[in-house]
Amino acid sequence: MGKKIKLYLLTGFLGSGKTTFLTEVLEHFKGEKVGVIMNEFGKVGIDGTIIKKEGMELIEVNGGSIFCSCLKLSFASAMMEMADRKMDYLFVESSGLADPSNVGDILDGVESVKGDIYDYKAAICLVDASNFLDQIKDLETVERQLKHCHMVIVNKIDLVDDDTLSKVLEKIKEINSRADIELASFGKISFDFLNKDLMKNQWVENEDTLNNVDNKPKTLTLTYKGDITKEQLSAFIDKISDNAYRMKGFFKLEDGWNQVDVVNKKIDYKKSDVKEEASQLVIISKIGPNIIRPIFSAWEETVGEEMKLR
Repeated sequence: MGKKIKLYLLTGFLGSGKTTFLTEVLEHFKGEKVGVIMNEFGKVGIDGTIIKKEGMELIEVNGGSIFCSCLKLSFASAMMEMADRKMDYLFVESSGLADPSNVGDILDGVESVKGDIYDYKAAICLVDASNFLDQIKDLETVERQLKHCHMVIVNKIDLVDDDTLSKVLEKIKEINSRADIELASFGKISFDFLNKDLMKNQWVENEDTLNNVDNKPKTLTLTYKGDITKEQLSAFIDKISDNAYRMKGFFKLEDGWNQVDVVNKKIDYKKSDVKEEASQLVIISKIGPNIIRPIFSAWEETVGEEMKLR
């Protein structure tokens, strides 16, 4: 048996900074053989475009959670495919709405087919310090992600005061007193964790995931081929943001292509080198299909030209 592939699972709610952290990790491993399985709820993969690096092996599993019965087999197949590509590390970035409680069962399934090829090093959960205290009140998924992790990265600490940070840390320790905790801004931490035995923090058994076909959030993709200004797009997003968990995509604006990232009401624009046929925005709804009418209405008010929603 050759050298095992070191496996890390990245979890954390929508907007916690998983992709930003993964970008930092891939920069650290520049020149080494690293694989990434990227999981997004939307049918269109956005984050894979952001992290793609030369020599990196990437498989995208989109359209739901990799822990849900709807995608579990696709996830296991992706892991088996990655096992045949010679690499040192595999990072799995799960969707922000993913509940990883059953990851052990999936890894057991992969092992039964491919043998003992993965060395599962840890589930690392990213927490958005600025939104965590609101999220934890309403979303059981956030609690599950913390409960089933071995290390927590409390990200975006630059956006909170000391009192809020203390409350965040207190709540995390209440849910999972065993996990190592690192503090970060922009997903930057020391890479010492790669040399630690984080699995010593394992304390909870596998359980059934909350993710299933029936409670799968509605995800829509808005496609637009015309020109739009940043002001128009921001006005459109403002009108629908209360009804969306998250929005992200690439849009052609007056200053060229931009990566657009929306968490709650905070909109981030970043210049991008992508050149797509059309602008696209993936919207994860809080209110199911009821968001469709508000989207069309807001677009009509702010842009007024034809777009497609699917």
